[in-house]
Amino acid sequence: MSGERQALHKAYHDHHYGFPIHDDNELFCRLIFEINQAGLSWETILRKETSFRAAYDNFDIKKVAAYAEADCERLLADSGIIRNRLKVNAAIENAKTILNLQKEYGSFGNWLNSHHPKSKYEWIKIFKKTFKFTGGEIVNEFLMSIGYLPDAHDENCEVYAKVLKSQPKWLN
Repeated sequence: MSGERQALHKAYHDHHYGFPIHDDNELFCRLIFEINQAGLSWETILRKETSFRAAYDNFDIKKVAAYAEADCERLLADSGIIRNRLKVNAAIENAKTILNLQKEYGSFGNWLNSHHPKSKYEWIKIFKKTFKFTGGEIVNEFLMSIGYLPDAHDENCEVYAKVLKSQPKWLN
């Protein structure tokens, strides 16, 4: 692995993967990253993070939910992101879904908390019913990456103790 690739993965591994996220826009961001990673390497997503944030208004849920066809076409023409119509449409539709969840539960985080704890398979069923483009691997990685499911790090990993200190949801 090249130095740049290693640095990208290490930064994500050491400071983001498995740690709880308490901001709805960042939760939405992580969900969209996981959706866009489907069929690609995680490195591809990490390399495009800055472009994704610019293209999707820093994952401001209200702004993305209001995207119209012109925004969809703009995103599909943006070489800095993944140009897949199904994934772009999923981002917009999922933003609309999260707005509705925020109205009902107060936040996307509260909606997640209302379903915790669940098994991986129960989570997958809930996500498939609620969101677009959320298959088993996407849901599993999303929930592991935000601390709702265990196994982001094994007990021998130097980051494991830091994750435990952050009180991930899977602990309770």
